[in-house]
Amino acid sequence: MPEPTASAAPQGAARSLGSDAIRDLLRNPVFVLSALVILFLIVISLWPSLIASGNPLKCDLAKAQQGSQPGHPFGYDGQGCDVYTRTVYGARTSVTVGVCATLGVTVLGSVLGGLAGFFGGLGDTILSRITDIFFAIPVLLGGLALLSVVTGGTVWPVIGFMVLLGWPQVSRIARGAVITAKQNDYVQAARALGASNSRLLLRHIAPNAVAPVIVVATIALGTYISLEATLSYLAVGLKPPTVSWGIDISAASPYIRNAPHMLLWPAGALAVTVLAFIMLGDAVRDALDPKLR
Repeated sequence: MPEPTASAAPQGAARSLGSDAIRDLLRNPVFVLSALVILFLIVISLWPSLIASGNPLKCDLAKAQQGSQPGHPFGYDGQGCDVYTRTVYGARTSVTVGVCATLGVTVLGSVLGGLAGFFGGLGDTILSRITDIFFAIPVLLGGLALLSVVTGGTVWPVIGFMVLLGWPQVSRIARGAVITAKQNDYVQAARALGASNSRLLLRHIAPNAVAPVIVVATIALGTYISLEATLSYLAVGLKPPTVSWGIDISAASPYIRNAPHMLLWPAGALAVTVLAFIMLGDAVRDALDPKLR
C-alpha cells in the first residue's frame, strides 16, 4: 500500500479558517457580485469625473423637471440640475459616511468591549450598564434630537453621531468573542508560561475573536449609509450644498407624480449600494462561520 507523499501533509496542515474563508468567498457569486459593485462605488467616489463630466451644483431653472435628453440620461431635478451628475457625486458622500462611521464604531467598540471582556470586574459591569443605556435610545430619534442643534450640515457631525450611538453593538459583540476566546486551552497555556496581558490579547485572543466583529461591521456599513440618507431626507443630516442621495430624494418627493425620474435614480442608487454591502456582509458571515463548514 503506497504511503502518502511528504508534500500532502504540510499542505493539509497549512489550511486555516482564514484561507478557507478566502477560498469560499472567491467561489461565492454573491460575494463576487457585491464586491464588484462596491469596488465600482469606491472608484467613482474617488474619481467621479471618470463617468460624470458635469458639475453637480450647476443648475438651469429653465430645464427644471425635464426628462431624459441627449447627454443627460437621467433628466433634471426641480432646480434644473443634472440628476445623473448628482447621483454619481452622491456616491462620494454615502461611501465616506459609511466607511468613516464603520471604522470609528469598530475601533471604539472593539477596544472597549475587548478590554472589558478580557479584564472583567467592575469595568466590565460599568460598560455593560452603559451599553444598556445606549441600546435604549432609538437611533433615529437620537439623530433627530442631536443633529437638530448642529447647523453645519457636513459629514463629520453625522459620522460623530453614528459613532456615538453605534459603538455599543460592536462592543457587546467584541466582549462576548473575547470572553469565549480567553477560555480556550491555548490561552490558558500561554498564561501559564508567563505571557503578558498585552501578548495574550494581541497574539492569542484578538486573531480568534475578530471574525464576528468583521461580520457585524461589514453589514453595519450599509446600515449607516441608509441612516445618513434617512437623516438627510428629514433635513437634520447633511444639508445643501452637500450632494447627497438623501437630500435629492427629499427634494424630489413632492414631484414624484409629475417627475418620477427625480426620485427613482438617487433612490435606486441608494438601494443598490445598501444591498451590495448587506450581501457582502452575509457572504463574509457564511465564510467565517465554522459551523457552516
